[in-house]
Amino acid sequence: MIKRPDTRAQRTKRHIRLRAKISGTPERPRLSVFRSEHNIYAQIIDDVHGTTLCSASSVEKGFEGLGSNKEAARKVGKAIAERAKAKGIGEVVFDRGGNIYHGRVQELAEGAREGGLVF
Repeated sequence: MIKRPDTRAQRTKRHIRLRAKISGTPERPRLSVFRSEHNIYAQIIDDVHGTTLCSASSVEKGFEGLGSNKEAARKVGKAIAERAKAKGIGEVVFDRGGNIYHGRVQELAEGAREGGLVF
């Protein structure tokens, strides 16, 4: 019998390991990425106060197109950068959420950089 690896458990382990090293402060909050099968979500979080400063996702009302491709991820990255700039946030710490920095996660990061966020 072939046993498949539990990829969700592996991602959770990577995420816990990553979060032990990364924390968002009021001066430099954390840009957290969550990637589901059909959509992608991004939040800017201040871990000291435990608050979400702004967020963007491919589920929002004005979003056009599929939420599960690279174009959508880049749009979400640009949207989160615009909202962060409006709140006066210029620098963030990138939290890839245990996902590999490839594909949609990478496109979101590049879109956020294009929008003006520094990380």
